[in-house]
Amino acid sequence: MIWNLFKKKKEEEINELDSLVLSKMKPGFLVDYDMKTYRVSSRNVYKWQEGGVTDEWELKQGQEVLYLEREEEDGEVLWTITRKTHIGVIEGDIARHIIDHEDPPEKVVCEETTFHLEEDDIGEYFKGDNKEGLKFVVWDYTDERQEKQLSIEQWGETKFDVALGQEVEEYQFSNILPGER
Repeated sequence: MIWNLFKKKKEEEINELDSLVLSKMKPGFLVDYDMKTYRVSSRNVYKWQEGGVTDEWELKQGQEVLYLEREEEDGEVLWTITRKTHIGVIEGDIARHIIDHEDPPEKVVCEETTFHLEEDDIGEYFKGDNKEGLKFVVWDYTDERQEKQLSIEQWGETKFDVALGQEVEEYQFSNILPGER
């Protein structure tokens, strides 16, 4: 009986160590990125009509909010870090263009960078443990160097969000620690 008690404790320690990897973070966890410590405020999921799932962690540090996304594509894990902004940061009246044409232009300019349309998809967004998803359309752009990314999301008829980001590597995140919710 004592032997099983020690075995159970060791298994719990191993499971706890397994949770200290980026893909296992939960709300309340702490993680270091770009010389700052962020708190995971929520874990969300995007389910895509074309297939596939994207996991998203909302990271907060003071007033700053970043979104870490993880998706698998052709057996490869891709990590992206983004920040949400307003559609007005894109030159021109993109919202009006989408409403009038049901699609954005093939090319947009944001923060003096030209982005080209790569793909679009329809998805469902699940915030935290919520079982009811919100439907939306997304258009993904990349810059000419394939370094920066821009996504335009349409939620309903006239609500738009923009996310600016870039691919990151898992090793850029460190000191993953469980914390309080």
